[in-house]
Amino acid sequence: MNHRRGWLRFVLATLATVFSAGLALAQQPLVLDKDYRLITPAMPGDGSKKIEVVEFFYYGCSHCYDLESELKNWLKHKPADVEFRQQPAVFRDNWVPLTKTFFALDAMGLLPKLGDKVYAAVHEEGLGLSDEAMMSKWIGQQGVDPAKFNEVYRSFGVQNKVERAKQVTRDYRVAGTPSIAVAGKYITSPSMTGSFEKFFQVVDQLIEMARKEAAGKKS
Repeated sequence: MNHRRGWLRFVLATLATVFSAGLALAQQPLVLDKDYRLITPAMPGDGSKKIEVVEFFYYGCSHCYDLESELKNWLKHKPADVEFRQQPAVFRDNWVPLTKTFFALDAMGLLPKLGDKVYAAVHEEGLGLSDEAMMSKWIGQQGVDPAKFNEVYRSFGVQNKVERAKQVTRDYRVAGTPSIAVAGKYITSPSMTGSFEKFFQVVDQLIEMARKEAAGKKS
């Protein structure tokens, strides 16, 4: 019995130490140009009272794929005053096909159903969905009319969104994917923070910075 009690005390003490260390890490002040960068000039908001959090990603990016599960966990508990959205980043021409795929799926209302499947097809199955013929075949296997998808995929509207994505990537000073921008003013990435855990801690702290700044303007 004493052995069990001793073991329980050891486990509880260990958990308390781990929790305290994590809390201390979360409370450390952020370091500009180490943990995050400023977006200059800051991007104008959409007039919403919510804090905009934007994930810059690319379906072909393995790091973006690795982040997905952690991101979904974070989204389950995101603050109520945060508005999250995904934004394809475009650095090179060979990123355009999968960016068109995102916008086509979005226009057809298929992102919730097929967004994760695109990631899985590219990174788990090794499918070359940047090839239009391969994409057309794959979309048909998902129960979507390939002709309708291709019409949207090749549309002027989707092409305009791709060009806009290129401009937004430059405007937000995105250096790589994945990255997250907060309130159009701050941007961070796992490559800056060193781990996914620290990354989301930094995102939370940037949200708090944006929240305090907004409250200061109102007072």
